Amino acid sequence: MSTELDPRAPSTPSFATDARRTARRDGHDTSGAAAPTSEPRQTGLAWLRLGGRLALRPWPALALGAALLLLWQWYASRPEVDPLLLPAPTAVWAALVAQRGILWHHTLVTLGETAAGFAAALAAGFVLGAAIDFSWWLRRASYPLLVASQTIPIIALAPLLVLWFGFGLTSKVIVVLLVCFFPITVALSDGLRSADPELLKLYRSFGAGRLRLFWSVRLPGALPALFSGIRIAITYSIIGAIFSEYVGASEGLGYYIELKQHTFATAGVIAAIVVTALLSVALFLLTALVERLALPWYFAAGRGEH
Repeated sequence: MSTELDPRAPSTPSFATDARRTARRDGHDTSGAAAPTSEPRQTGLAWLRLGGRLALRPWPALALGAALLLLWQWYASRPEVDPLLLPAPTAVWAALVAQRGILWHHTLVTLGETAAGFAAALAAGFVLGAAIDFSWWLRRASYPLLVASQTIPIIALAPLLVLWFGFGLTSKVIVVLLVCFFPITVALSDGLRSADPELLKLYRSFGAGRLRLFWSVRLPGALPALFSGIRIAITYSIIGAIFSEYVGASEGLGYYIELKQHTFATAGVIAAIVVTALLSVALFLLTALVERLALPWYFAAGRGEH
């Protein structure tokens, strides 16, 4: 009888293999790796470290803001400073509290215009950025026009838009669109061009076409760059909406600021500016939150941490 083993027969586990299996079953790992029972503890420590970093992040900004407010209060309280020209932070806070109902109404109007204009800018920026990626001819033809569109001052264009489209929502949406679509388009176009060439070769080797490469490789790889453009655009959107209201409107924060300027209510003007700044920061943070939820793989790799 031959003593050779049949290669088709299952191999017999060695003693070392049995020992490793027994050790893993008992909660011990003989390969030098961390034991499975320590994984929940390590996960908890990771969440604690992340929570600590997030809790410490706003304190430097809050400390600097408090110092600037104290300096402002001290200077505005000096007798030689006219409170009509530079009201103290306490006067601005009093205006915020006294006008909170009116400010809330105008804020909702501005937010509605911002949402509509930004949605239009996001759609236009996505379509144009994707089209530029698909066509080199369109890229060469449209890029100079995109850059030229940003050299036109909105302060000169907004009154014309009001004349052409009236004082309604349409002119405000167009102003916000013109302000926001450029960073979205450029960010998406550059992100699509920076796709991993090795991953593209791999997909092409499996017969993937241009559409499959776009949806499976180029677009997922461009999402971090796209969100960078969205963060820039979302902060500009509030400014565009308020400026369009300032040119011609019957409600909104821009209209409120214009009214307060005509009555020399400086505290009310600064109160509206504070609301505008808070809206921009809130929209920026909301975009950052959506980015973390949409791109967990990007932040899990540590590439989104700064």
